[in-house]
Parts: sequence; C-alpha cells; structure tokens
Amino acid sequence: MNHQTSPPAVAGQIAAERGRLLLLAGMVLILAGGLYFGWENSPLSGRLQPQQHVETKLKEELAQRFRQGVAQLSGKQYAAALASFQRVLALAPEMPEAHVNIGYAWLGLGNFRAAADAFDTATTLRPGQLNAYYGLAEALQGLGDGPGALQAMETYLHRSPPADPFRRKAEAAAWELRAALEEQRPPPPTGAVPHRRGKGAAE
Repeated sequence: MNHQTSPPAVAGQIAAERGRLLLLAGMVLILAGGLYFGWENSPLSGRLQPQQHVETKLKEELAQRFRQGVAQLSGKQYAAALASFQRVLALAPEMPEAHVNIGYAWLGLGNFRAAADAFDTATTLRPGQLNAYYGLAEALQGLGDGPGALQAMETYLHRSPPADPFRRKAEAAAWELRAALEEQRPPPPTGAVPHRRGKGAAE
C-alpha cells in the first residue's frame, strides 16, 4: 500500500526548507559584509579611511611647503619663504630644519632678534643642528653681541667635521670676530706704576 504525504505535511516541509534557505542566505550576507569591510580597511583595498586620508594630505602639504620655502629662500624671497616655513611649523612645530630656515628668512629681512630666537629654538630641539649655530652667530653679530657671536661660531667649528664645506668660511668669520673683540678691548691705563711686592714677599 502506497502512502502519500498529506498536503499539510508537504507544506510544513516546504516552510522548513525555506527557513533553512533564508538562514543560509543571511549567513552568506553577513560573511560577505564582513569581508567587504575588512577589505575596505586593508592596505590592499586602495582606499584610505578618512583619518588616514587627512594625514596623507597634511604630509604632502608639509613636503610641498618645505620645498617651496627652500626655493624662495634660495631666491632671496625672504617674506614669502617666511610664510612658507611658518605654515610648515603649523603642521610640524618641532621640526628643527623649519626653525633654522625661518631664522635665515628673518636674517634676510634684517630682523636679527627674531632670527636669533629661531636659531636658538632649533639648537634646543636638536643640539647637533650645525647650520643653526652658524646662523645664530650671524644674528648675534647683527645685534652687536660680539662675544655671543664668537661663542656660537666656535660651537659650529667644534661640532662640524673637517670636510664641512662651510668650515673655512666659519674659521674666517671667527677670526674676524676675535679681531673685532680685541680692538674693542680698552687699552691699559698709561703711566700705571708696576705693582711692587711687599717686604718679605717671595722673590
């Protein structure tokens, strides 16, 4: 005797199969979504997240502004160079090279005090920043501080290697600073009586 499945039983089987299919489809969608977002966040996706995109743009602007400032400084466009390096400092406040170049821009504009402050900041951030000591010597000389200028130039000479391309120029500048300080030294008073040793002093 052949038993046929009743219509309610067939409907139940179809509903159960449909439920399993929907569950399976939901799991596939969840898995696909996870893979998609993982791909979006991976370096291979070729797409940057908003924070990464902003950081990349800032780094690009930093490099562009720095190159622009160097070109302007070389072309003696001191005001424009100053603006470029001030933008660099807004992006990277502790970059010694930017402080040094701001110092040279201020030197070109004749503001020796601002130049000295910029060079001093550069040497504080990086004591081995040689061109900052050279610029500081020029700034202090412009301010009339001969001893300070000589000290800065001697620091440059002490720290720079023998093959430094600016070493000979620095040596000449240090020699001139010493000579100027010697000329400024007051002569000994004329007619001064030599000091005599007192009675019983060792001969």
